[in-house]
Amino acid sequence: MSLNRADIENIARLARLELTEAEIPVYVDSLSRIFAFVGELDRAPTTGIAPMAHPLPGLAQRLRPDEVAETDHRELYQRNAPRVEAGLYVVPKVIE
Repeated sequence: MSLNRADIENIARLARLELTEAEIPVYVDSLSRIFAFVGELDRAPTTGIAPMAHPLPGLAQRLRPDEVAETDHRELYQRNAPRVEAGLYVVPKVIE
């Protein structure tokens, strides 16, 4: 997939980015090459290949035991809050 100037300007507008005139051609080229590479990966034959949970077979992620390490300090922390109701912080409404 090849992108053009209008595509980049639209992406920049959606991402709320301000691009200079010099940056637009760079993004057209870079993003077009990224999409082309993703297209190549999409064409790779993957039928009959089992998904991997770990890139190195026979190895497993070492995890620490899921144990409570701290006590509940919610009440202590909420003492500093200007307003709390039912254990929740009350904040001013910011969206109309």
